[in-house]
Amino acid sequence: MNNICKEEELHKARIKSALAAMPAEEKIEEMSARFKAISEPSRLKILLALQGGELCVDHITEAVGGNQSAVSHQLKTLKDNKIVKSRRDGKKILYSVSDGHIMAMIELSKEHLNCNE
Repeated sequence: MNNICKEEELHKARIKSALAAMPAEEKIEEMSARFKAISEPSRLKILLALQGGELCVDHITEAVGGNQSAVSHQLKTLKDNKIVKSRRDGKKILYSVSDGHIMAMIELSKEHLNCNE
């Protein structure tokens, strides 16, 4: 019986710790939206293309092998989720990654592809 009480106390402590570390509900929704945004293959390809620096839509389209309309649509989604930013340079709009943490997650994911576990 004593072991059961200790185990129950341990579980309650773990639950308390988990709840203390849990972000607010709106932050969880924001995190989820960002994961959803980068999980779509064409958006992920755009981010990988932008990894080397800013590009205009034409160059992104060439790099990812899509069409300009689809790339523009995906860029809007990435911008709406604060993952990509844009700036005007004359007649062109240049896009770049605005959240380096996202790229760190993508790099970690790429490394995991080579993991044999």
